[in-house]
Amino acid sequence: MKIQSDFLVIGSGIAGLSYALKIAELGTVAIVTKKEKAESNTNYAQGGIAAVVSSVDAFEHHINDTMKAGAYLCHRNIVEMVVKEGPERINELIDLGVQFTQNINGLDLGKEGGHSHHRIVHAADLTGKEIERALLAKISAHPNIKIYENHISIDLITEHHLFGAGKQSHDSIHCWGAYVLDVEKNVVKTFLASATLLATGGAGQVYLHTTNPPIATGDGVAMAYRAGASIANMEFIQFHPTTLYNSGSPSFLISEAVRGFGAILRNKRGEDFMKKYDPQGSLAPRDIVARAIDTELKRSGDECVYLDLKHLNSNSIMSHFPNIYERCLKFGIDITKDLVPVVPAAHYSCGGVITDENGSTSINGLFAVGEVSMTGLHGANRLASNSLLEAVVFSHRVVESIKKNRAKGNEIANSIPNWDDSGTINSEEWILISHNRKEIQQLMWDYVGIVRSNHRLERSQRRIKLILEEVKDFYKRTKVTEELIELRNLSCVADLIIRSALERKESRGLHYTTDYPFVDDINWLKDTIIT
Repeated sequence: MKIQSDFLVIGSGIAGLSYALKIAELGTVAIVTKKEKAESNTNYAQGGIAAVVSSVDAFEHHINDTMKAGAYLCHRNIVEMVVKEGPERINELIDLGVQFTQNINGLDLGKEGGHSHHRIVHAADLTGKEIERALLAKISAHPNIKIYENHISIDLITEHHLFGAGKQSHDSIHCWGAYVLDVEKNVVKTFLASATLLATGGAGQVYLHTTNPPIATGDGVAMAYRAGASIANMEFIQFHPTTLYNSGSPSFLISEAVRGFGAILRNKRGEDFMKKYDPQGSLAPRDIVARAIDTELKRSGDECVYLDLKHLNSNSIMSHFPNIYERCLKFGIDITKDLVPVVPAAHYSCGGVITDENGSTSINGLFAVGEVSMTGLHGANRLASNSLLEAVVFSHRVVESIKKNRAKGNEIANSIPNWDDSGTINSEEWILISHNRKEIQQLMWDYVGIVRSNHRLERSQRRIKLILEEVKDFYKRTKVTEELIELRNLSCVADLIIRSALERKESRGLHYTTDYPFVDDINWLKDTIIT
């Protein structure tokens, strides 16, 4: 079954939805999303969007904060561009109906780790959910946009599917859409478009403990890599330092804005331990806080540390963080009176599919926006609340680029074959390799987590390579399922993270290895690129 549209969007977070709404002015749009349309990392984003909208703030402050948090691996030209275009994108969201929190002076601006000023535009502590609500309301009423829920992409369609793997050159790859599994009907559909946008989010599910929803299995990065796109900086996995201890999967995130509001991290003995690790104390950047907590727990043998809000006004806490307050109550914790037990969890991937300043990848007709991409904004560590900012700025830039350089419909699309699963079977052997997903997650958590070493990385790589071969063999002879597609992608992304980590012979930002120290070596200010 072939479905033709002018534009294909894979993913339904803020990046994909904001792009779809704007590109729909130029033609028809098909949005493919794995689950329900509102299920995405965006929907879980509590903090907000970082932008210079205060008269006491300045672009240069935000630029410097971003560069410093990213261990100066950020591409400064990209940082300047995103920061300067941010306020206009915020105004667009307000015009769309996003209800950001206000105070008597206008927008209520929060402050988070690594920021020198209050600049976090937010909607209480459910900013992502509010943005999704507003965007979906507009999209549902747009005649040019159709959303395909419970559809999971298998592979991007390139020359490989026309001429075979041996005929595909990395210098002239084109994307004409994607093969997509309709999970409910158990049929693979061929989605064709002149331009395809990857907005698939992150890969947190590659780790045992993560704040990401179950859909975050690195699909976009894996598909792009298999198609021949260039990937970079996959070693930089951000672990959010404060997720609620024993809150299940995904781990419930206690927003960094809580520390920005004045909460203090304490160990079991009640010590404000962060002062030992950084002058900014509990408001240090995430990589520093996550490593500090990891160190404290390994030294003490404790299972968690604690956020202390007891010294803050209880009414203000409940007003600013109503969702966090209510969720913690369900676990028997009153954050206005009790210490809140927290542990780090995998949260955000700073690497991904390499793009230019307009979201273009190394594959013709393929764009990438949001967490799936590596634009150069985040460097070795993402500054808090710069992710939603990146999504809206780059979504806009992709649209503007397509308007200027719109490709004509490609006649070759008529030659693209439908999905062929002849010779495959509905295997009853799934149970034999289903444990691989859990094994990948445990392996990555134990050996490729907050603190790494060459020995741990090499050991994890040997096992991942075996899993890759097992999955590849199973995939070749079995009809595709949602579980198999995700396992294939998780094993691919795990391999990319390990390979990237082994390539970087230093500690920088989120990549901390006991074999190499933190150094200010300008020769290492380069991206780790895998093609």
